[in-house]
Amino acid sequence: MRALLAAALVLTAVNAQAELPSASDAAVRQALASGKPVIIDLGARTCIPCKKMAPILEGLSLEYRGKASVLFIDVHENKSSADRFKVRMIPTQIFFDGKGKEVSRHIGFMEKADIVKQLQAAKSR
Repeated sequence: MRALLAAALVLTAVNAQAELPSASDAAVRQALASGKPVIIDLGARTCIPCKKMAPILEGLSLEYRGKASVLFIDVHENKSSADRFKVRMIPTQIFFDGKGKEVSRHIGFMEKADIVKQLQAAKSR
């Protein structure tokens, strides 16, 4: 029983750390002007598919540091971003090329391998 409780606490701690902060408008502008590919995941901390994506996005932000920007925007905290990016459902992932131009959009949970493919396609544009 103790081992189960300890494992649950460790998993909770890992999940709590595996969250990107909600990006500010300034962070989005900076990323889009960086000359590198960008993925912006628009969702909410309370959305189940969004919660499942959080550790994937956190891992990709570390893996792609310096090569691409991986951003998360909580649309409940930043409703204007939902309007700005014309989000109809969450989560929505929007991919931008190095010029800041939207090149792809996906609605719903997205596997890591599919995100990587889209980032590589955005990089090659």
